[in-house]
Amino acid sequence: MKTTDQVALDDWYAIATASELTSRPVRTRLLGQDIEYMLSEGGSPLVREILADDRRGPALPVKERYGCLFTSLGAPKKDIVHIEEAEEDDRRFVPCGWVTMRASGLRVVENFLDMAHFPFVHTDILGSEPHTEVPGYQSEIRRDVDEVWATNCTFFQPRIAATEDKGDFVHLTYRVPSPFVVMLYRVCPTSPNRLDAIALFIQPMEEGLCRAQPVMYLVDQTSTHKSLLNFEQVIFLQDRIIVENQRPLLLPLEPRAEIPTRADSSSIAYRRWLKEKGIRFGTTAGGH
Repeated sequence: MKTTDQVALDDWYAIATASELTSRPVRTRLLGQDIEYMLSEGGSPLVREILADDRRGPALPVKERYGCLFTSLGAPKKDIVHIEEAEEDDRRFVPCGWVTMRASGLRVVENFLDMAHFPFVHTDILGSEPHTEVPGYQSEIRRDVDEVWATNCTFFQPRIAATEDKGDFVHLTYRVPSPFVVMLYRVCPTSPNRLDAIALFIQPMEEGLCRAQPVMYLVDQTSTHKSLLNFEQVIFLQDRIIVENQRPLLLPLEPRAEIPTRADSSSIAYRRWLKEKGIRFGTTAGGH
């Protein structure tokens, strides 16, 4: 059943890889609603709700951005996140493929923000023992743009990118521009005055079921496409195991529902922001 959560409905969601669209309709779900996407007879993307009697609803809003097809079940008040790095011609564009997870999409965002799990889940790639402490960092809700940012993040990583095979402390910045999109900026090892940009676009299908695709804009002229893809996919599939085993499945927004540590500063800001927005879909408050 489609959610009645207007905050969730009035947002943009990536639902497909734009290059894979054909005239054959593909069914999927968004916020509890069956939808289909395809290329219309004129060759432009078409997304529609599939109604109870198998009729098709009117065309939904649709935009192609960052190699993905975005749509909305409501009336978005903001545009899709602007990623400046996507406009720089010398960057490698690497869409990493969709992964389905039996978890709330909000849990997936929170896991993406969590540096504390690096040594234990991404051992010898993004973290390793004894380097398990998360140094202090700043997190804030930026009211002027209505986004959550975590800055001055540092962490020791044994492999900081596909190009590197030795460890170092990396500088990371996290950005949450909308509830189901999260971004990471990291200093590029081969070009220290520039940042690699990685976005994670999440399609919340049900409250406890989602798909997600990482999309990367990298300053890397040496790695093969396959090695870049493998590096990110290994990390993401390790994350899936953790996210799917979190309980409750949905994200609690009540203070003290889960015990935070200093490393959870960005998660606390994210939950506070979601609560202020009044979002219910994918939370223990319920999306209906």
